Order: sequence, then structure tokens, then C-alpha cells
Amino acid sequence: MSERPDGDHLRPPGVDDATVEALGKLSEALEAVEEARGHLYAFHRRCGTADLMLGDAVDLLRAAGHTGLADEIDADLVGRNIIEGRWSFQVVEDYDASYYAAFTEHERRAREQLVAGRRHLFESEMKEDRRTHGRRHHESRPD
Repeated sequence: MSERPDGDHLRPPGVDDATVEALGKLSEALEAVEEARGHLYAFHRRCGTADLMLGDAVDLLRAAGHTGLADEIDADLVGRNIIEGRWSFQVVEDYDASYYAAFTEHERRAREQLVAGRRHLFESEMKEDRRTHGRRHHESRPD
């Protein structure tokens, strides 16, 4: 059994608890941003799916003889921007290029400056504290 974390998950000498805690909170915030980004991508996919379904509905309305209504929906809603000037892919691109890029860069730089780029130190130390040392399925890491 591996009874110690690998070197990438051990705090460097001289790093205090407050720094590890602060970086842990920064990592937690990044995880929330990653989750929000996933929801944004899901929103993007749902918007695209809805527009394609809408096109199918317009075709079915036409086939059912409701040409005027189909033409109105087609002209006004099919392919429409979801917000001013943008389809959902543009919203995703703007988010990625602005907020997400800045957030990930600050998180990376903080880790590089304070703990030689190591990730998840807070969680690694929590795991060491919570696991039952020496017990199967409680190993520190895979062999």
C-alpha cells in the first residue's frame, strides 16, 4: 500500500496552513467556475437543439397546411440570436476568453508562486487526515 501522497501532493517546505487553506478555497472557487462553464456549454447545446427542433416544427406546420404561421415563426424565431447579436456559441466563446481565462490564469499563477504549482494540497492533506492508515481501500495513492 502507498502510505504517503506523491510529491505533487505534498506541501513544499515552509508553506504554512493559512496558505494551503487559501489555495484550497481558490481551487474550490475554480471548481465552481468549471461547473458554471459546464452549465454554459449545456445551455449552448440546448439552444442549438431547440433551434433545430423549431425548424422541424416549422416544416411540420407547413406540411399540415399552416404556411402563414410557419412562415412567421421561421422568419422571426428560427436562427434568432439568443441575446443581442449573439448565438450561444458566441456567449461561450466570450466567457472562455474573458472571465474563464482570467480566472484559470490567476489560480495557476497563485499555485506557481506559493506552492511550486502543486494542485489540491488542501484536499490531499484532508485525505491524509480522514483515511484509515494501513487499511485496504484507504491507500494514499495507487501503487
